[in-house]
Amino acid sequence: MLLVMTRLLDEAVAVAARLPEDQQDELARVLLQLAGHEPPPYILTPDEDADIDASTAAEANGAFATDDDMRAIGAKYGR
Repeated sequence: MLLVMTRLLDEAVAVAARLPEDQQDELARVLLQLAGHEPPPYILTPDEDADIDASTAAEANGAFATDDDMRAIGAKYGR
């Protein structure tokens, strides 16, 4: 099978080949997404983003669930 690329795509691939591996992988992911061969990354809703921010802040302040908290949650959900 003969693959034919446009001049511009060929040039872009040549430039990308000179980039560090992590940047090459990121470009490849974007190209695959644009070509419809890889799903786009999940985009958080504002509420999900706020929940993560709150969780990160709680962690930074040392606010972790106690063993009793975890047992109560387990009991609530039958575990």
